[in-house]
Amino acid sequence: MIHAHTFKDKIRLFLTILWPILITQISLAAMNVVDTMMSGRVGTDDLAGVAIGSSLWMPIFTGMNGVMLAITPIIAHFLGANEKRHIHGTVTQGLYLSIILGIIIIVIGAFVLTPILNLMALDEDVQHISFHYLVGLSFGIIPLFLSNVIRNFFDGHGYTRITMWITVLALPFNVLFNYSFIFGHFGMPKLGGIGAGYATGITFWIIFIVSVIMTFKVDSVKTYRIFVHWVKPSFQAWREQLAIGIPIGLSIFFEASIFSVVTLFIGKMFTTTIIAANQIVMSFSSMLFMVPLSISMAITIVVGYSVGGARFSAAKQYSLLGVVSAIGFVILGAIGMFLFKEPIASLYSSDPMVIQVAAHLFLFAIIFQISDASQASLQGVLRGYKDVKVSFYITLVAYWLIGIPSGYVLAAYTSLGPAGFWVGVTIGLTGAALGFLIRLRIIYRNNNTHANGAKHEGT
Repeated sequence: MIHAHTFKDKIRLFLTILWPILITQISLAAMNVVDTMMSGRVGTDDLAGVAIGSSLWMPIFTGMNGVMLAITPIIAHFLGANEKRHIHGTVTQGLYLSIILGIIIIVIGAFVLTPILNLMALDEDVQHISFHYLVGLSFGIIPLFLSNVIRNFFDGHGYTRITMWITVLALPFNVLFNYSFIFGHFGMPKLGGIGAGYATGITFWIIFIVSVIMTFKVDSVKTYRIFVHWVKPSFQAWREQLAIGIPIGLSIFFEASIFSVVTLFIGKMFTTTIIAANQIVMSFSSMLFMVPLSISMAITIVVGYSVGGARFSAAKQYSLLGVVSAIGFVILGAIGMFLFKEPIASLYSSDPMVIQVAAHLFLFAIIFQISDASQASLQGVLRGYKDVKVSFYITLVAYWLIGIPSGYVLAAYTSLGPAGFWVGVTIGLTGAALGFLIRLRIIYRNNNTHANGAKHEGT
């Protein structure tokens, strides 16, 4: 990665880093879409069971991935400051930390999963599918966390095409395993929605194994001797990574858990048909969100690299470029969602009632998408500056003290019904976007003050 000088070169560098991230994220999201679509073809109970299981898993997955995401800006800063000697230790300590976090998640899940599902008062078949979907998926948790560390190591260098190819190659395996375990083909048992969990867990292992192989195959990466030269575990190194990673992880967890809490509330308040319809809208919206999310991740890399090299003007230009791009794409996607809401819903289910309810919810998801793209891209800028603690507090207030309570009130006490949750979440995301914007302006002002002070001292 290089420091681009002209704005045209910055656009070119930004797009070079962005498009592989985009394909990677779409491929990862496609795995969840495949789980949902194939399970929906078995039956509404299987679709609802996978919806509940996914809603419990996704906040954990995204939150833990956020903790590991700290490696990306750390490496970008080291590269920008030409301090490559620190990178090997950072990655190795991240691998240790990911194993510990994976074990903790599995142990906690073993104790709390059944009580959580019991509290939801689901249909017996739906609860059974949800539980065993997550059991199957749990076999891939540790390799998933390890592969995320390796991915962030690649991405921090700007080698985003490596993780793109790994994920793209894994997607057909996920489809094949889903086809085998869900429908009982190629000598496998017919597990329905449960099979989607086992298929995803196996796919995580494939991603990890290929990621490890790539650390030995790429010339510019194997010089770091990852998986060859091991350093002793360091609590100090873990503390430094967690100081950045925990606020990032909690911020992402608060956002992702909104949708899980919404699904859990809908599971208690409404019928299986509405659970399935809401999952369709969430699944497709999540797919569209991969574009602003990818832009956010690319922003973190280029801004972090620029800030590490004390090029604050370049960081500001990248920030503007990324935020405008994210919002612009989502507006185009929202138009398509409005025009084709029924055909989109019919891809997931053949149940006329499910399609009808989903088409109605898509109307509310349109506005939500614009707010979501705004807050995601702005948060990506802040991560590039390694400014994560204030973002954590903003997300806590906006998502949990504003978004979820207002959504519940609108869903439970107005005629909006389940759509009330989408309105409430949109209010929360909009508040988060405004908070991030204010924080970013403060950072810009502080950087200008420091720059002017340095000039004054030089004169």
